[in-house]
Amino acid sequence: MKPSLWSLLTCASLLLAHVRATYPPHHHQGAGDPQLIAAQSYAQTRNNGRPPIRTLNPAKTDSQCRSRPLDLVFIIDSSRSVRPGEFEKVKIFLADMVDTLDVGSEGTRVAVVNYASTVKIEFLLKDHFNKPDMKKAISRIEPLAAGTMTGLAIKTAVNDAFTEESGARPRTRKISKVAIIVTDGRPQDQVEEVSAAARASGIEIYAVGVDRADMRSLQQMASIPLEDHVFYVETYGVIEKLTSKFRETLCEVKVEVVEDPCKCEARLAFQKQTQATIQQLTAKHILCVVSIRTGFFNLGVGTPRGVAWNSNGVA
Repeated sequence: MKPSLWSLLTCASLLLAHVRATYPPHHHQGAGDPQLIAAQSYAQTRNNGRPPIRTLNPAKTDSQCRSRPLDLVFIIDSSRSVRPGEFEKVKIFLADMVDTLDVGSEGTRVAVVNYASTVKIEFLLKDHFNKPDMKKAISRIEPLAAGTMTGLAIKTAVNDAFTEESGARPRTRKISKVAIIVTDGRPQDQVEEVSAAARASGIEIYAVGVDRADMRSLQQMASIPLEDHVFYVETYGVIEKLTSKFRETLCEVKVEVVEDPCKCEARLAFQKQTQATIQQLTAKHILCVVSIRTGFFNLGVGTPRGVAWNSNGVA
């Protein structure tokens, strides 16, 4: 065997022995350097004291959305143009929305205003504070048939559904007030002024148009920016797909890629402790300096030149 290769193997074996002594297996950590062990466990110790980060699981519908508290009123069109089967689709959409929301007396409160030629408040914000009761109430809603008095429905919601007597929280609580209007036709009354008054009172309006819905009327009703508050679907058969869109809009979840500062502290502490240990190892033991190009293997003391340590403490 050539002397240079023999020197390389000897040098590598010597360095490997020192590395094993410095970084013992996990189950033998007690035999290692106390400072190094403290540095290695620093991140785990700091993070164990913190609660787990909340994650969103789209497969479940039981409040995983963690919506911000709302006073939410659905205003649904049940005029003659909405066929019975289509109206059932609307009710399924409402039930899906309820599943998505964080319903409760201190969470989101929900009311439903049903309209055609006349307006009927199906239930108020104060009536149901749990999902099963609310969904049962939705299942009992019947269409009213006849005309499309959307303006009257919005006015009724403002005057009778978004009031403290009906279960809306006081303004001092700063709970967002939201109305979601679902319609498939052209209003038979004026909606622009009544909608403007509703928005001026602090109600955020989303307008959902289906099939034959008049886009101009939807824009007159909705809050701005319109691209975030006006939705359109071709048929009631796909209205349920809007649930995921409203989940994104109404949920309080914010996705930010920010590194935990504790991890940064732990990494820095680990690097400092590791560098200190390497310096001690350098002072007490022989380190190898390998010149690959020349095939020359130098055994010396001190930190080898030409070896740069990156941010992770690795050459």
